[in-house]
Amino acid sequence: MNLANKLTMLRIILVPFFAFFMLAADIVPYSYLWAAVLFAIASITDTIDGKVARKYNMITDFGKFLDPLADKVLVVTALICFVQLGWASAWVVSIIVIREFMVSGVRLVAAGSEKKIVIAANIWGKLKTASTMVAICVIIGLHIFISFGLFTMESFPVQLLSDIMMYISCLLTAVSGIIYLWDYREIFKEAK
Repeated sequence: MNLANKLTMLRIILVPFFAFFMLAADIVPYSYLWAAVLFAIASITDTIDGKVARKYNMITDFGKFLDPLADKVLVVTALICFVQLGWASAWVVSIIVIREFMVSGVRLVAAGSEKKIVIAANIWGKLKTASTMVAICVIIGLHIFISFGLFTMESFPVQLLSDIMMYISCLLTAVSGIIYLWDYREIFKEAK
């Protein structure tokens, strides 16, 4: 296994530890801070593994499969933790998760088609990813501030801000999913 793939594996390995700290506020001091550190490290590996793979010609089929899977595992885990903690609505997270499965399915069908189409992320997919990552980081950050006593839920509209950010992410997620389905609708006709 090359260095790029090891970095991707590290991202997946960090996910259970991230989830533990997200859900351990009652038993671990500064647990949200530790969760944020792990989320940051995992996010940095996402940037580094791609650069390493391209620079040193370490692009493999395994890496092409594992890298987007690792991203989805990290983001979906964060969002599920948010639902558990009451920081996000289950219906919003469900739309985001359904879109991830749907686009992954479209990509699998495209890759398995006669034309072996590789579907790259479009601008809507990139906006969706950026909005979701920003929402996750900001929401965790707000709760770090609360855990340090810098402000309270009553003194700052944390839930309102969290909801707005998640609704924006959900909207961009739905739009990008619809666009993916529309742009690659011919794949499903060929797959019959």
